[in-house]
Amino acid sequence: MTSDSLYHRLFSHPLMVEHLVQEFVPEGRELDFSRMERVNAKFHARRGRRREGDVIWRIPIRNGEADVYLYILLEFQSKADWWMVIRIMVYVGLLWQYIIREKKLKRGDVLPPVLPLVLYNGDHRWNAPTDLSGLIALPPDSSLWPWQPRVRYYLLDEGAFPGDELARRESLVALLSRLETCEESDELLAAVDGVIAWFRQHPEYEALKRVFTEVVRQAGAKGRDAEVPVPDDMLEMRTMLATKVEKWQQQWETKSQAKGRAEGRAEGEALGRAEMFTKMVELRFGSLSPDIVERIRSADSRQLHVWSQRFVTAREISDVFDPPAAH
Repeated sequence: MTSDSLYHRLFSHPLMVEHLVQEFVPEGRELDFSRMERVNAKFHARRGRRREGDVIWRIPIRNGEADVYLYILLEFQSKADWWMVIRIMVYVGLLWQYIIREKKLKRGDVLPPVLPLVLYNGDHRWNAPTDLSGLIALPPDSSLWPWQPRVRYYLLDEGAFPGDELARRESLVALLSRLETCEESDELLAAVDGVIAWFRQHPEYEALKRVFTEVVRQAGAKGRDAEVPVPDDMLEMRTMLATKVEKWQQQWETKSQAKGRAEGRAEGEALGRAEMFTKMVELRFGSLSPDIVERIRSADSRQLHVWSQRFVTAREISDVFDPPAAH
C-alpha cells in the first residue's frame, strides 16, 4: 500500500479531517463538523484534472451563512513544488465549475468559499510561495496589482513541527505526523504507543484503526528481515518493533566488542559498527555497490551515526548516502 493511498483513506474519514482542521487550521474553528459531507467530484478539463488522491469535504459554517469546501491536496513529493499555488488556482477553478454544473447555478447566484489545504510530508522543508503574489513580477506599488488574480493556500508541512510539540498534542493527525517524521527507533515506539493508547480510549473507530494499523505496519517494515513477516495486529507490531530495535543494539554492541578484542578497541568498534550497518542497509535495499560498501567501511563513527539517522526514514538508498541538498 503506497503512502498517498493510505493518506487518501485516512482523510476520507470525517474524524481525521476534523482533527486536522481543529488542531492545525485556526481559521477553520467556526466550521460545523457534525454536518460535514464528503464530495466525490470528478473534474475534466483539457489541461487540468483533479488527482484521484486529493480529498474534498463540504462543511457548513456554524452561523449558517454558507458551506465551505475544504480541498485537501495530498503532496508526496520529496521537495516543494514551486508552482503549487498555480495548481491550486486551477483546482479551485475546476471545483467551482463542478459546483456550477452540479448545483445548476444561474445568473445572480454566488459561489461557495473554498479553503485549499496542502498536506506535505516530504523530506525537505517547504519553501514555495503560498500566495500567488509571490510569483508575479510586479513591484509592490504597481497599479497593475488590482488586476492580478489572488490565490493562496494553507500549508501543513508535517516535518516542520518539532517532535516535542507533536508529542504534546493528542489528535490522530499529530500521531500520524509523529509516525511519518520520527528519526529514532525510540521515537517510533513512542508514536506507536500513542496510537495504541488512543484507539484503546476510542474503540468505536474500528475502521480508522485498521487504516492506522497499515500505517504502523509500513513504518515497522522499514529495515526488517525479509523472511520475518510484519504482524497484522498493532500490539504484535509494537512488540516486534521493540524486539527488533533491542536486537540491533545487542548485535551492534557484540560485533563492536568482538572486533575490539581482536584488532584494538577503537578500530574494532568502528569496523563492527560498519559491518552491522552494512547488513542493515542490505536487508532493506538489497545488494550494495562496491563503492557504497567502501564508503561505509572507511567512515568514522560520526558519519555512521548520521547515516543511521537517515536510514530510519529513508525510502531509497540515495536518501541515506546522497540526500538532496536542502534549499
